[in-house]
Amino acid sequence: MTVAAMYPGTFDPMTLGHEDLVRRASRIFDRVVVAIADNPGKAPMFSVDERVALAKAVLKGVDNVEVVGYAGLTIEFAVQNNLQVIVRGLRAISDFEYEFQLATMNRHLTDEVETAFLTPTEKYTFISSSMVREICMLGGDVSEFVSPLVKDALVARRSK
Repeated sequence: MTVAAMYPGTFDPMTLGHEDLVRRASRIFDRVVVAIADNPGKAPMFSVDERVALAKAVLKGVDNVEVVGYAGLTIEFAVQNNLQVIVRGLRAISDFEYEFQLATMNRHLTDEVETAFLTPTEKYTFISSSMVREICMLGGDVSEFVSPLVKDALVARRSK
């Protein structure tokens, strides 16, 4: 049996923590779709197309991973694309309550998709996209938190 998973998120920007989770999920599942949400309500720094392009560049060479943008309900995207598992990262206990509610709601909407939680590698537990954006916008160095490609994109955006 082939098991396909999705790792959804806004990835604004994709951090080393995100990248770590994708690479680890790619060793567990036969196929992993990094599904980048087009959620204008969050006022992202990068457009969905820019986030997709950055993620594709960062994850180049991970053969069983594909990156796509999407809009709408994550669970509907999973069902429509025959993705049996939604992968979610848990950095801290504070993430658990929200993620547990989300997984329970998704299970209520369909029993065709399961949720799997992965914890990040220890050195990435404190990294969040919003913190990375703020550090960069205030002139700080984000090279420890994102790939060089993402750092360059952040610095270029800051300069505009």
